[in-house]
Amino acid sequence: MTELTHQIALITGASRGIGRAIALAFAQAGADIAVNYRTQAAAAAVCAEIAGLGRRSIAVQADVSQGSEVVRLVATVERDLGPPSLLVNNAGLAQPRSLDVLTEQDWDTSLAVNLKAVFLLIQAVLPGMRTRRWGRIINLSSVAAAVGGVVGPHYAAAKAGLLGLTHAYAVLLAKEGITVNAIAPALIATDMLADNPRARSDLIPVGRFGTVDEVAPAALLLAGNGYITGQTLHVNGGWYLT
Repeated sequence: MTELTHQIALITGASRGIGRAIALAFAQAGADIAVNYRTQAAAAAVCAEIAGLGRRSIAVQADVSQGSEVVRLVATVERDLGPPSLLVNNAGLAQPRSLDVLTEQDWDTSLAVNLKAVFLLIQAVLPGMRTRRWGRIINLSSVAAAVGGVVGPHYAAAKAGLLGLTHAYAVLLAKEGITVNAIAPALIATDMLADNPRARSDLIPVGRFGTVDEVAPAALLLAGNGYITGQTLHVNGGWYLT
């Protein structure tokens, strides 16, 4: 089993879906968890589950697409739990749009939440990781980065950009004990999926939607391995084959 005792994980969008599953998996492995959230009641419930596992946690609301909010978020985690050694950039926004209604605002919002936020968060936690010469950064991309997906070009472009960002940081930080990897899920049964009428299980070769508990172990693997960096783990039921 992956051992994360004495590690502090900051997980964005951790009050539900994939983020929640990763938070609980990391807590079971011994980490203390900072739950960044959109819905306060759901975040409180996740923190209660983490407490039941004997780990510390805090819930911190922040709009991670805003630099000042990210600074506040990381400062709060450092004050109340300690400096994050694990960062999971899970928070994301999928607004399904057809080509005839896609707007400049849709584009800007998608890149701000799905790509810019990841840059801001990595930059905020890096000083501490570099001082300790240890860190694990995991970015949640999407199968849309490779195949276009069912949300739209704005989402596919942001998630593809996330893979380039992952590769760049991985190369730059490889000699400092910090790994940077991505996970690219496809059609995982979450609230986000339920809100997309174009998501169909027959798009997936295995014939069903994935579950959050099939994504969380991939994150746990990357958190516990110091020799995997710059990679993308495809958890997609066979939709995209490398």
